[in-house]
Amino acid sequence: MPAITEPTTAPTFIQQICLPFLRDRLMHLLLAIAIILSILSPQPSAEYRRWVDWNTIATLAGMLLLTTGIEVSGYLEHLGRTVINRLQQERVLAIFLVSASALLSTVLTNDIALFIMVPLTVGLGSISGLPIGRLVIFEALAVNAGSLLTPIGNPQNILLWQRSHLSFASFTWQMAPLALAVFLLLLLAAWFCFPKQTIHVELEDNPASYRVGLLRICGLLYLAFLASVELGHAGWGLLGVAAAALLFCREIIAKVDWSLILVFILMFIDIRLLTQWHLIQDWVAAIPQFSRLELFMTALLGSQAISNVPAAILLVNYSDAYKVIAYGVNAGGFGLATGSLANIIALRMAPERHLWLRFHLYSFPFLAISALIAWLLLL
Repeated sequence: MPAITEPTTAPTFIQQICLPFLRDRLMHLLLAIAIILSILSPQPSAEYRRWVDWNTIATLAGMLLLTTGIEVSGYLEHLGRTVINRLQQERVLAIFLVSASALLSTVLTNDIALFIMVPLTVGLGSISGLPIGRLVIFEALAVNAGSLLTPIGNPQNILLWQRSHLSFASFTWQMAPLALAVFLLLLLAAWFCFPKQTIHVELEDNPASYRVGLLRICGLLYLAFLASVELGHAGWGLLGVAAAALLFCREIIAKVDWSLILVFILMFIDIRLLTQWHLIQDWVAAIPQFSRLELFMTALLGSQAISNVPAAILLVNYSDAYKVIAYGVNAGGFGLATGSLANIIALRMAPERHLWLRFHLYSFPFLAISALIAWLLLL
């Protein structure tokens, strides 16, 4: 007699939205810190709303919606599998994966780039001798290098773009020297770290699994949304994107990691509450008088201590030297894995255990060299 099994049901739309909030340990930690600090703080909770940069939050939310739609379309994975199946050398494969990761991170944000590239890389695990762990490490480094180029590449750049009031092109132009230098350094490292040995790749591809229509809709909305942000109407742009998503591709709303939005809101609140402590007040009060080198080193080392997004949130409240901060926090994404959330995402998605130590063998040299390059460019 066959065993009786309980029927399984797919999560409902509401359940899909709520699940990330239940699983996000970082959000839980930031919420706990906010609750504890609010009890100790003399500031009324009604003030908290003013501490959040809502233009940055709206821009981030719109980007999450659109990039999730592009990811869900599956078309980029299809293109990736098509290219990978034609490559015949491990070194060429590594350079392609590094370049694709960096390129995608400039327009789709660093975490979405990893959600596309890392599963493709893990799919290569059946090829004997291919260093999957090392490839994932280089992809993590690549999205840090690529995402620093544009104002939409990572959350700290979105914040700095909104605060600096630069145009999209002007922000990209100021970051281009550092992005190009670090990317070329990464390609050089990939050339020496991956041998020129022959491989034969066969990743399964199902053309019916990707949706060109969804890609087109998200692509058009993407351009319209960037135009609205450029014109200073991020909130209206978000409303337009959300309305279009409800009408044409409602499923992507449930697939967005909305807990990430709450994470950044809590970061704004936690940083502000922390700076009210007497032990920290004297130090942050001195930030406006920091020299360029002191500000740069604070951004760089602060990213190592508390990650680059909170470091950027802290510093932009006390200094308008946005280029110095941008160079410092983006170079600070290398080094410790906690320097950037993208590093943690990549390492958690990798199938190999004990990859964290190996990651730092590559990331710390990149931190040192990137910091040196960034400072020389700022002189």
